[in-house]
Amino acid sequence: MKFKDDKINEIAEGNELSFKQFMEHHATFLFHYAIGFTKQKESAEEIVSDVFFEVWKLRKMLPDIENLHAWLCTITYRKSISYLRKNDGYDNISFDDIDNFFFEPVQSPDETIIAKEEIDAINKAIQMLPSKCRHVFFLAKIEGLPYKEIAQMLNISVKTINNHIASALEKIRGYLKDNADKSF
Repeated sequence: MKFKDDKINEIAEGNELSFKQFMEHHATFLFHYAIGFTKQKESAEEIVSDVFFEVWKLRKMLPDIENLHAWLCTITYRKSISYLRKNDGYDNISFDDIDNFFFEPVQSPDETIIAKEEIDAINKAIQMLPSKCRHVFFLAKIEGLPYKEIAQMLNISVKTINNHIASALEKIRGYLKDNADKSF
C-alpha cells in the first residue's frame, strides 16, 4: 500500500504527526528486511531507527523521490551493511559477502485461496534457495521492486538479477514438484 502523496508533502514541511504515521506504515517491512541481514531483533530495531532518522533529515526531498519503497530499501540495505561492518568486524562487506539472508515466511492472506500446507511448502522451497538468490527473490517477487532498482541497490547487473530470479523460480518449482505428494 502506497503512502499518500499529501502526507509525503506534509512530512517534507516538517509535520511530525504525518511522519509518525509514515514510520508506522513502513516500520514492519523495514524491520523484517533489516533482520534478514542481522538475524537479531535489537540490531534490526536499531537499523530501522537509523533509517527513519535519515529519512527525517532528508524529508525535504521526499516529494521528489519516484519510488519511495525502493529508496527505503536502499537506505535499509546500506544501514544494515554498515551495521555489519561496524559491529561484526567486517571491513569491506558487499552483496557477495551476505552469507545467509533470512527470509521471513510468507503468511497466507486468505486461507481459502492457498492452503496452509501449500504456503508451508513454498516457504520451505524459498528457505532452501542460496542466500543471495533468496535476497534478490525477496526484493523482486515479494516486495515487487523493479529489477533495475534492485541492481542499483545491490550494485550488481540487471542480468545477475534475472539469473537469480530464474534460478529461484526453477528451484522452487522443482522443490514443489518433488514434494507435491508429501506436502499436500
